[in-house]
Amino acid sequence: MKRSITVTECPKCGENGKGIGIGRHSGYGAMYPKGKMSFGSEVEYIICTDCGFIIESYVKKPEIFKNTFFS
Repeated sequence: MKRSITVTECPKCGENGKGIGIGRHSGYGAMYPKGKMSFGSEVEYIICTDCGFIIESYVKKPEIFKNTFFS
C-alpha cells in the first residue's frame, strides 16, 4: 500500500522527518474483519521516534474489509 501523505514532522513534539519511523503489529495484533473468516491484516504505524506518538495507522490489506458493515 502506498501512503498518500508524507509525514514531515510530529504533530505532538515537532520532531522533523528524521525522527519518524515505521512499526507494525502482526500475529495476534492483526486487525480482523467482523463477521468474515480471514487471517486478518497487519497494522502499520507511522511513529515519532523522539516522543513515541503514533502519527498514523493503517491496515496493509484494506481489501479484506470490503462488505463488512456496522451492526
